[in-house]
Amino acid sequence: MTGQIIFILALLVTFGVFYYTVSRIAALFRLTKPAFPVKDFGKRFSMMLKVAFGQSKILRRPVVGFLHALVFWGFCIILLGSIEMVIDGVSGTEKSLRFLGPVHDFIMAAGDIFALLVLVSVVVFLTRRLFLKIKRFEGIEMKKKSHIDAIVSLSLILFLMITLLGMNAGYIKHAELTGEKIHGVYPVSAILAGLLSGSNAEHFWLLHRISWWSHILTIFFFANYLPYSKHFHVFMSIPNVFLSRLEPLGKLANMESVTREVKLMLYPEVATSSSDQEAAPGRFGVKDVEDVTWKNYLDSLSCTECGRCTSVCPANLTGKKLSPRKIMMDLRARMKEKGPEMVRKGRDYNDWKSLLRDYISEEELWACTTCNACARECPVNINHPSLIIDMRRYLVMEEGSAPGQLKAMFSNIENNGAPWQYSPEDRLNWAKDLEININ
Repeated sequence: MTGQIIFILALLVTFGVFYYTVSRIAALFRLTKPAFPVKDFGKRFSMMLKVAFGQSKILRRPVVGFLHALVFWGFCIILLGSIEMVIDGVSGTEKSLRFLGPVHDFIMAAGDIFALLVLVSVVVFLTRRLFLKIKRFEGIEMKKKSHIDAIVSLSLILFLMITLLGMNAGYIKHAELTGEKIHGVYPVSAILAGLLSGSNAEHFWLLHRISWWSHILTIFFFANYLPYSKHFHVFMSIPNVFLSRLEPLGKLANMESVTREVKLMLYPEVATSSSDQEAAPGRFGVKDVEDVTWKNYLDSLSCTECGRCTSVCPANLTGKKLSPRKIMMDLRARMKEKGPEMVRKGRDYNDWKSLLRDYISEEELWACTTCNACARECPVNINHPSLIIDMRRYLVMEEGSAPGQLKAMFSNIENNGAPWQYSPEDRLNWAKDLEININ
């Protein structure tokens, strides 16, 4: 009974802290702007199955990708066993889902096997982090805190797998010594239990209980640690993939305010529409976090900091400052800095800083070739160019700021109706001496 009370209190604290975190993040989302209508749910569900659950983009790098996929699939399976642990903790029972019969056996067996696979994968990841210099793990945006965060998260996952196997092995050995029925199938833990020596059943029951409590309390801690770490993508990646843009990556969205003004110029008769007259355009493009869309911010929270985007960016590969990963990390950091103050003091709060220039330089933005290699490579379907383009739009449309070559092109378009410096009357001069039969 005491154990139940302690467990219920721990569970309530976990939910309370998690609710507080979610409410803070929801308040920050309310500061953002609309993105696009969410529709075509069939396509979205199919993409989620393929990219998020199928790990299709991760598997482009076969070895490391497969290990990462094992960790993801393992968590999905082990989560089912964790649900049983929560039911057991609240009700004071043991193996409360055993009435499921073969289904329960499958869940326990799969969780037991994946515990070992995840453990091996995490050891590989820790070895790479600690002893190998992986280029895509480095960069000006990758501070010491990011590396420590990765080590802490991997260590917690490793501890979870060790305690899970210890819990199962202790349970099996205790049942064997007392003659009790074993509920569930545990292929890996059965081998581990066979390696354990001793005939005192109470010792193995103690091993089981210590491992059980260590495992579930670590899960509770990990669930509330994730939103404050780079591994928040554990929660956010699946929704982010589901809410991805369905248009081709190269398609640039038009600005509604600009489209409306163009329509008013081309079709003056629609100027009588009250909706068009009342909808005054706000800021063009993105200067700071209050200008981004909810999808931009969701992208930043979903970023795994894996560096796959930066590793394929042609601008970065040729030595330019642009790092698509940094763009997402900067947006997340800036929202963390300014967002809470905006929630407390209102949207008009100004700390005299901005995402543009204080975090992301003009040089970084203009280095982007909009090739969309970063968006194509991202394992959680983050669309970096959409934010970069909107920040460029602010520079051009609000400040008139752009590289000299672009300014010359803009001037030519304004004066000549084309990007070139020749007047429209001279465009066909190249053909005046040609004998062309137009019949």
